[in-house]
Amino acid sequence: MDVPVESLSRYAAVRRTAALRRALFFGLTLLTGLFGAVLMFEILRANGLTLPEACGLVLFLGLFSWIAGAFWTAVAGFVIRLARIRDPAIMSAAEVKGRVPRGRTALVMPIYNEDTARVAAGVDAIWRSLSTQRGAERFDFFILSDTRDERIARAEEAMWRALVARHGAQGRIFYRRRVQNVGRKAGNIADFVRNWGAAYDYMVVLDADSIMTGEALVALACLMDAHPRAGIIQTVPLPAGRETLFARMVQFASRLNSPMLASGLAFWQLGEGNYWGHNAIIRIRPFASDCALPHLPGKPPLGGEILSHDFVEAAFMRRAGYEVWLVPDLEGSWEEVPSNVIDFAARDRRWCQGNLQHARVLPMCGLHWLSRVHMLTGIMAYVSSPLWLVILLLSSIIACWEAVRGYSYFEPGTFMLFPNWPESRVEEIFSLLAITIVLLLLPKALGVTLALVDGRMRRAFGGAGRLLTSALCEQLFSMLLAPAMMVFHSTFVWQTLTGRPVVWNAQARGDRGVTLRESFARHGGHVALGVAWGAVLAMLAPRFLWWMAPVLAGLLASAWLTSLSSRADLGRRARAAGLLLTPEESTPPAELAQLETPAIDAAVAEAGDVPDHVSVPAAAPLRMEPAQPAYWDLRSLLTRRPRVATGTVSVQ
Repeated sequence: MDVPVESLSRYAAVRRTAALRRALFFGLTLLTGLFGAVLMFEILRANGLTLPEACGLVLFLGLFSWIAGAFWTAVAGFVIRLARIRDPAIMSAAEVKGRVPRGRTALVMPIYNEDTARVAAGVDAIWRSLSTQRGAERFDFFILSDTRDERIARAEEAMWRALVARHGAQGRIFYRRRVQNVGRKAGNIADFVRNWGAAYDYMVVLDADSIMTGEALVALACLMDAHPRAGIIQTVPLPAGRETLFARMVQFASRLNSPMLASGLAFWQLGEGNYWGHNAIIRIRPFASDCALPHLPGKPPLGGEILSHDFVEAAFMRRAGYEVWLVPDLEGSWEEVPSNVIDFAARDRRWCQGNLQHARVLPMCGLHWLSRVHMLTGIMAYVSSPLWLVILLLSSIIACWEAVRGYSYFEPGTFMLFPNWPESRVEEIFSLLAITIVLLLLPKALGVTLALVDGRMRRAFGGAGRLLTSALCEQLFSMLLAPAMMVFHSTFVWQTLTGRPVVWNAQARGDRGVTLRESFARHGGHVALGVAWGAVLAMLAPRFLWWMAPVLAGLLASAWLTSLSSRADLGRRARAAGLLLTPEESTPPAELAQLETPAIDAAVAEAGDVPDHVSVPAAAPLRMEPAQPAYWDLRSLLTRRPRVATGTVSVQ
């Protein structure tokens, strides 16, 4: 990759800054993890460290470091947001404000058996917003269908014709349906790149439920123009648009904390950020030449096609010498979330298999070390659940064993003048408990603090009283939901490791409620586990039952919690009471408000004015063929440095 030589000094400065920030972040994370592990070691060794306790200690070190990393990311984001400083090392939308894009950009929306009316409303809202911006003529829209249902496919084509007629967008909005949906979403995007990518400089990848403002799209294109070293620029898509109580909890928490966390991630990731698969802009030519996905060795679920393609594409883009940026200050990017716990877990099942596949990608040659960290983080997002479950089960077994056995004051078979009195490290126990509570709860408290000190945001969340009430309700809900999600994720990891691949269906959208019968069908095992676990502790170690009460309460209440939280009427009542409000609900942006009205019904009659065939842009095909995965040697662990060429900087 060649870029102007004058950018070399800035690139070198950013590299130095990145090294210092990552040393600070990983140093604090590791020290925090070690401090927690030392406290746990002191507690356990007081009366002799057993083998189960030693195993639990090792797991505890990894998991405590895991939550410490999230904590320090939140702290960094809080400081940046509170100080309202413009970090010169982080890519910012402010630097291109008022500019007009030079490159051509394709907006690509892969769809698969989707609600056609919702897709139409989204495309209509995005195109209307974009049409108001200077430089809108530099953008085209591609609806890329992988739909297998012929009835839905006919509705999609009618939708496209109506959209073209409504906006007079002949030759600007395109629809293509693949004969075979090889490679799912990633294959759909690759097919577009191979056939029409050469006509464009960049593409913005959208999900079927994505909404972006025209201002945000223009800013992304201008940032790409201004940063030739950038390969992917990711926005922060915020959840919006759902009405069930569960979805409103997720939307509230995400809206409150995601901007802060994004600032913290950008602080230490810089140009080695990650890609989340949608609401991001990609430089097409390096994507075509360097980001084709290989087939992993072995059979599914861990082999074959890569499901979670986004992390891998970001890693390959960085391997090719291009940077991947997260822009935390770019607003106007939204998505929708599943409306209930069951659909939320079903989506996690797909992501779990895809993320665990990254274990096969980790040893590939030439990846940047931070790209490997991103993949490990994605793996840990799911593996952490069975690890926590093992720790909780081990601690329960130890508590029951000691309660049944009793404490041995004299070593059997030896003469002892004085007994071995049991030791209780009360100070260490309460210190570790306090630190754990701080690590888990303080990030959310920091998000609330940022909203409280900003008058505009405080009012947008419903005022101080309603904001605090909403935060407490969401925290209680999260605590009750966490045990069931822990068991869900543990089950998903087990199914993947034992060779049971996921069935990839269209994602359930809309405000779908869950009956109590359906909820018990999915949570029956969780409730049974809670009953059995609680009964054993009550009989053998009743004192330890109080320590396990939060986990057991979540398991026992899981079926009722899922059913109640899936109700849209309860969500609407909360909204009417001013609870769980988000700024997008207090003052709806035009793009989101438009989703609540029919987008194309009035235009369907005009569809006859559209030609039967609207040709796609003529372009020479781009080659995008997956290479066989090559695995690392020790030299590939080192990130290759830029070399200076005449008049340019070539990043190897």
